Amino acid sequence: MNNNKNHEQEAIDLCMYWEKGFNERNRDICIEAMHFPHVRLWENSFSIFHVAEDFLKGFDKQTADLEKESWGKTITLDIKAIQSSDDKVHLTIHQSRRDKENREYHNFVTLWIVTKIKGKWGIQFRSSFLEGVSQINPLQ
Repeated sequence: MNNNKNHEQEAIDLCMYWEKGFNERNRDICIEAMHFPHVRLWENSFSIFHVAEDFLKGFDKQTADLEKESWGKTITLDIKAIQSSDDKVHLTIHQSRRDKENREYHNFVTLWIVTKIKGKWGIQFRSSFLEGVSQINPLQ
């Protein structure tokens, strides 16, 4: 394990950029911050988004489902690198989903793996204990 703080900060900055895109419901930012294939573990089921188009297929549905929850934004309360090397960082992220009045309605911890491929950092794996709307792509 390498404790290179530069790589860890780059991974953290990327995740905060992704959160900005998620909160703005900006497809381009989300895709730019991800690597594909992208793996999501939610409710003990794996989803694999092989290419960006797989992720985008469910984007509008997730937005509509978030609206049904009265979602306003998701904020990161804490983010820590727990393992890292020069091309991979494991992060634990404590997040809070807030309604339109900024009241918390989901508080959860998630594990993200950020990888550097061909010189570019991207989120490649996400696993969370979220109780609420998530975007999935059933294994095919």
